[in-house]
Amino acid sequence: MKKNPVTHPDEAERENASATRDQANGQDEITAIQADLDRFRDLAMRTQADFENYKKRSAREKDDAIKYANKSLLEKLVSIVDHFELGLEAARDEGETSPVYSGMSLVSKQLQDFLAENGLQPIEAVGQKFDPNFHEAIGHEPSADVPEDIVIRQTRRGYRFKDRLLRPSAVVVSSGPANK
Repeated sequence: MKKNPVTHPDEAERENASATRDQANGQDEITAIQADLDRFRDLAMRTQADFENYKKRSAREKDDAIKYANKSLLEKLVSIVDHFELGLEAARDEGETSPVYSGMSLVSKQLQDFLAENGLQPIEAVGQKFDPNFHEAIGHEPSADVPEDIVIRQTRRGYRFKDRLLRPSAVVVSSGPANK
């Protein structure tokens, strides 16, 4: 006859406790692995979203670079137009029937058309309410005829390039009736 090994009750409890610990350790490992998996999945999703945002931002910056590529050229050309207009005013003093004035007027018209074709629009300032977004006040003058904060005269024309300000208008603004 075969003898069954006799185990003491303490040994059986120890074996059960050991098996329970092994099972708990297995559960802890599964939980830890699941937490790592969730963390890495979240990291991958965030990285993918960041990359998509980067691609969109890069495309937008590229479009802006193309759209506003002529900005520095037009800034320089606007200064030349300013000086040309001063010459046109001097030629007007000689008489509007003068051939010099007629020729300069024609060139001025062509320059303005060219600037408009390239997205440059002059800012109308005289008679408008002073707007610091488009006007640079270089002085204030009292005026009984013009209400306060209205542009009396423009000393330098301002321009917008497409939807952005290229250069503000330099203006003199009314400070209202003179105080006596």
